[in-house]
Amino acid sequence: MMNTKDQEILHLIQSPVSRDMGFRQLIQTYQKKVYHVIRRMVLIHEDADDLTQNTFIKAFHHIDKFQGQSSLFTWLYRIATNETLTFLEKKKKRFFFSMDDYQEKIESYLNHPDHFDGDQIQMKLQRAMQSLPEKQRLVFQLKNQEDLTYDQIAEITGTSIGALKASYHHAVKKIEQSVLEE
Repeated sequence: MMNTKDQEILHLIQSPVSRDMGFRQLIQTYQKKVYHVIRRMVLIHEDADDLTQNTFIKAFHHIDKFQGQSSLFTWLYRIATNETLTFLEKKKKRFFFSMDDYQEKIESYLNHPDHFDGDQIQMKLQRAMQSLPEKQRLVFQLKNQEDLTYDQIAEITGTSIGALKASYHHAVKKIEQSVLEE
């Protein structure tokens, strides 16, 4: 359901006179949250920044299709999730840029002190998360790090709650195993 802030933003966007101001408020309200969800999936700032921008561009083009059955937050997260999963899938499919190369780039990123400021445990967690399939990583992040409910995640991902619980369970087990092995 939409909260009062979402209703105000949507009202501004729906009026031709205040549409631009409404979009500025939408971006100011949700940009950091959207960026952080994406960043946790792709790790690299530049990729997360581009995907965040793409998310808001897509939201701008499709705001008229927003029906208000969910919050703007949930709607934006769904767009961000789809953009991120599509991006990661394209990375896999590019014949000149294998996933092994991308994983090397992620490893290098995690090992570079200027890019990653976490402690050793956070480093292990990030490595373990990067080894998960995208869908499991997304569910783990939305549940564990964003503290979303299964209902919210189901709405964002378009996946049943039962499947989400199974994905989360498998992700937790794989992360535990990976962290213990390291």
